[in-house]
Amino acid sequence: MASSVWKGHLTFGLVSFPIRLFSAARGDSVSFNLLHKDDHSRIKQVIYCQAEDKPVPRSELVKGYEYEKDHYVEVDEEEIKKVAPRTATVMEILEFVKADQVDPIYLESSYYVAPDEGGEKPYALLFQALRQSKFYAVAKIAMHNREHIIILRPGAKGILSHTMYYQEEIRQVDEFRTDTSTVKEKELEMAKMLISSLEADFEPQKYHDAFRENVMKMIEAKVEGRKVVATPAPHVAPVIDIMEALRKSLAEKRKPAQAATAAAGAPAEPEAPKKRAKKSKAS
Repeated sequence: MASSVWKGHLTFGLVSFPIRLFSAARGDSVSFNLLHKDDHSRIKQVIYCQAEDKPVPRSELVKGYEYEKDHYVEVDEEEIKKVAPRTATVMEILEFVKADQVDPIYLESSYYVAPDEGGEKPYALLFQALRQSKFYAVAKIAMHNREHIIILRPGAKGILSHTMYYQEEIRQVDEFRTDTSTVKEKELEMAKMLISSLEADFEPQKYHDAFRENVMKMIEAKVEGRKVVATPAPHVAPVIDIMEALRKSLAEKRKPAQAATAAAGAPAEPEAPKKRAKKSKAS
């Protein structure tokens, strides 16, 4: 079982039961090591003391907060634990909100919420209630030296949670706006037709990180001494006539479908009639 990132009790009203949080997702990218160019030896980062002008081991490090220029107060982990709020061990549901009111821009990191021993039945009850009511729970939790607002929602197999950005953390960009008054009805209909032509079921397993795959292929080629082939540069033509661009897009999408339909439904070509052999006069 994966290690939990938080353990405690979930409470709402007078209901309380033990739960654990597990990381639900993490990014994956190609990592590189820093090497000395001359001999390809690994480079080590040295922790250096400026006052004593010498390297120091990690065992001699402490945390400090700079309360004014070049003045620090030392803080250790035990002192941080002493002042941690009750939400460090208790996830308290504050309210329930309609699911369609939660803008995904507020959602940060994702976690699986699993019941701990003895919490299976109330967990299943909350999961089913969230799923049928179409509501999300808004709760408060402290972890990673910070108090978070967290969204609890029903997933396919259980409850999922997402830490939430605070309102002041969401960037308000004045330039980010849309003037829909410029959209013409015919253009909108064509755009909706194009959307319909590209309609598909959401299957996340079919999407892949082409950048990561290309980097790994490049590394493999270098290891084997083969030439690295550059990816062809894409050609993107500027849109001058929106309607014409939409028409061409729809036409391109229809071609494969029409070809497939024609191939599947085309009647078999009739066989050429066989010529009857002429009877000989002798017979």
